[in-house]
Amino acid sequence: MNDKPLRNEAISQLVLASSSPRRKELVAMLDLSLPVYILSTDTDESIEAGWSPAQVVEKLSLRKANAALKLLQQKQGDESSLIIGADTIVVLDGHVLGKPANDAEAISMLKCLQGRAHEVYSGVACVRSSNGEALVAYRMTKVKMKSLSEEQIARYVATGEPHDKAGSYGIQGLGSTIVEQIDGCYFNVVGLPLSLLSDMLGTFDISVF
Repeated sequence: MNDKPLRNEAISQLVLASSSPRRKELVAMLDLSLPVYILSTDTDESIEAGWSPAQVVEKLSLRKANAALKLLQQKQGDESSLIIGADTIVVLDGHVLGKPANDAEAISMLKCLQGRAHEVYSGVACVRSSNGEALVAYRMTKVKMKSLSEEQIARYVATGEPHDKAGSYGIQGLGSTIVEQIDGCYFNVVGLPLSLLSDMLGTFDISVF
């Protein structure tokens, strides 16, 4: 993480560049004195073959934050927002597993993950609206999933929970019952590493407590 101080006028609001209800809930958990504005964007999430998992989540989180910045710049008088972009991926044997396109793909992903360890990467980008200066970082958590039967996988997919989740499971929901152990930040697996975010906010003189 770049520790270069980003000094400017005091920030008056946070802008979460995400439509994820999970990330919204996590930011709310920080109970910040600043108002939080949700601004979801349609962002290109294509990646290049040579990118490492860390590069994927850092570049996509920054892309999301910058897309929100462009929308904010169309509004007059917005001079002091801090935009937060985030992206999460699941990685198995060096291969990125995104959100499943359908139930069949979700079942296939879960069959690959069951009984094995994988990594979850989340990138976070903070961008100051007044000058576009950015701070970007990531966290990685190792997750081991239980060994599952085909029937268990099919029943879990039938709940609908895997539909919008990277790797086809949500650790904060029913997916918690199929995870055997984690090594690292739990909230990173949910989609927003709060410990990392709090450090990044501190760089912008925003204190969590």
